[in-house]
Amino acid sequence: MIEFTKKDADRVIDVLGATEHSFNEDHYRLRLENREEKRLLTLEIYPKIPLGDKEGMLVVIYTSSAHLQLHNCSGYVCSEELGEVTFVAETNGTLSGLVVEQGAGCSLYAGLDRKLISSDFTQLGVEVMLSGVALSLAEDIIEAENPDEE
Repeated sequence: MIEFTKKDADRVIDVLGATEHSFNEDHYRLRLENREEKRLLTLEIYPKIPLGDKEGMLVVIYTSSAHLQLHNCSGYVCSEELGEVTFVAETNGTLSGLVVEQGAGCSLYAGLDRKLISSDFTQLGVEVMLSGVALSLAEDIIEAENPDEE
């Protein structure tokens, strides 16, 4: 399980350019606003919370039209160049990811075959390629978490 600290939260805040942020007892709360496109996104990160019988990291997104959750987050990658943070969770060879953008946008990719992110993207359909490319940023942290997996 990832140990998400205040230092990690500060990095996420910086990359996303959160207009407001706070720590509330058991979670970090960030607010992202894109006035031009009239978008508002709230990101909550629970570093360690009961998720059934076990504890894990929970990432929650609230927008005016969506509520998304990523349970058992196993890591994250910040991309300053892209202005986004990708949170990932791996379960039994499948990968799910939640990508949060500076402009108060987000994308969810769920249940990908783990091998997809290291495959030849030119051999995939456009619909599948997008998810593989989006989560390929996290390939290094996933390999570090699961060095024996092929």
